[in-house]
Amino acid sequence: MNDSSDDDLDVDAFTAAIENFNRFYIRLPMLEKLSFTTLSVLDTLAFGGGPMRLTDLTRTEQVSQPAITQLVTRLERDGLVERRPDPTDGRAVLVHITEAGRRIGRSRHEDRTRHLAPLFAQLSAEQRRAIAGALPALARLAELGRARRPG
Repeated sequence: MNDSSDDDLDVDAFTAAIENFNRFYIRLPMLEKLSFTTLSVLDTLAFGGGPMRLTDLTRTEQVSQPAITQLVTRLERDGLVERRPDPTDGRAVLVHITEAGRRIGRSRHEDRTRHLAPLFAQLSAEQRRAIAGALPALARLAELGRARRPG
């Protein structure tokens, strides 16, 4: 099924390819043994535009309020995030990522790069060029998706 008005893009085939890649990608071995939700919260705080309220993290991470509260408490205890008063609302707190939390993200990126590099080396030059050519469009697609995300 082609959900795009542009005949050269089969959105269904694209979705299947991304899902297949994601199944492999999210399971790459990591030096940092943290849960997917933990890594997602750290990533959201690092790249989501700044500190966030717990209620906003509940929406972005699609977990319950008690679950996000427990997770943030654990992350705070481990020195990966900090809770600070919200300067615009004295009743609320904002969750900030710490430098240690950012290091986790950098380590994860480096691990994945190390695992992917030998696989890219097995692709043809034409396949590598095709992926390189798609990077700006994939980055824009992710940007559009973040802009539409609730919260």
